[in-house]
Amino acid sequence: MIQTPQALVASKFRNIPDFPKPGIIFKDITTVIKDKDAFSAVITYFENKYKDKKVDYIAGMESRGFIFGAALADRLGCGFVVIRKPGKLPYKTISETYELEYGTDSLEIHEDAIEAGKNVVIIDDLLATGGTAQAACKLVNRLGANILGVAFVMELGFLNGRKKLDSNIEVTSMIIEQ
Repeated sequence: MIQTPQALVASKFRNIPDFPKPGIIFKDITTVIKDKDAFSAVITYFENKYKDKKVDYIAGMESRGFIFGAALADRLGCGFVVIRKPGKLPYKTISETYELEYGTDSLEIHEDAIEAGKNVVIIDDLLATGGTAQAACKLVNRLGANILGVAFVMELGFLNGRKKLDSNIEVTSMIIEQ
């Protein structure tokens, strides 16, 4: 029997209980990216989704969004920009604070990372409560860019994270765990 790309990728995720805090089940993607077929399936899935959308930049959220985002940007022939945790970028930044399922944090982007009017897809490995994605969208919006979509390898649907995102932004998740 031939597996769908979604089934292949879902089968490669590893659950780590009580990480980074008790009660959290961490979705480990290292087992997805080490498998060449699963990793390729992820990039091909999003390439097919965005190849005709005139994407100028893929914006990867720290840190696992970098892995998928850089490969996707290469496939789409567009630029790649990073959205990082505080203090990691060397030039002038703008910042946005957000809530996690286990605390608060902030994200930053270089103030000149994306030109106004450019088309951007934001990507990360996982959509949980939506706080990180919401902050990333706010940062990209503050730079005057157009968000074509927000993409995730896996979404924890039971946490309703997509409700934190603007309803006008298309959210694409390769796998939705209910």
